[in-house]
Amino acid sequence: MRRLFLLPLAFSPLLLAGCASAPNDPTLTLQTSKTPAQYAECVVPKLQGSALNPMVSQTQRSYRIVVPSKVAADNVLEAYKAGSGGKVFIYERHLLASNLLPSSFERAAQECI
Repeated sequence: MRRLFLLPLAFSPLLLAGCASAPNDPTLTLQTSKTPAQYAECVVPKLQGSALNPMVSQTQRSYRIVVPSKVAADNVLEAYKAGSGGKVFIYERHLLASNLLPSSFERAAQECI
């Protein structure tokens, strides 16, 4: 009886490993020659075309695009004004099985560089 209880307990850290990534570290950082506004104008339609529902907020120097997730933490893309263009930070939480190929979120972000 005790073995049956210990077996799931032994595998629980492996099951939670996908949720354990650091939430404050970007999964990808990109440099672009576009302003944050130009970048947002490019990436939002691509995300909508991939059946994602982006929510956009804006400040004087940046754009924040959030794509809600039903399974994991929301995916976030932040574009900041930097020098002659912008810097883009991507915060994406992958499920363990989907780490091999870039997601539609990441592809849209890279296509707009």
